[in-house]
Amino acid sequence: MSTSHPFEELIVHLTRTSGLGPGEAARVVADVLSYFSEPVEEFVRRRHGELKSRGLTNDEIFPRVAAELRGRRVAAPELTLRQLRRIVYG
Repeated sequence: MSTSHPFEELIVHLTRTSGLGPGEAARVVADVLSYFSEPVEEFVRRRHGELKSRGLTNDEIFPRVAAELRGRRVAAPELTLRQLRRIVYG
């Protein structure tokens, strides 16, 4: 790879172990990072829409989404500098 990528080691590993080319591996890494950086609110809205389009009712959807959230990594909320300081110093 000619340009440095923040996850270059991961891309090299995927290229070596999966048979993907460097460009394909970089796209896979970008897709995975994008998937896991989705904010909670966007995830809930997206999943609600997906499940609603499959014909599920809200009574079925909301417990399912709540269960999915418990097992899913989601993006942290944006914090102000003051909030960060309060996390560290109380």
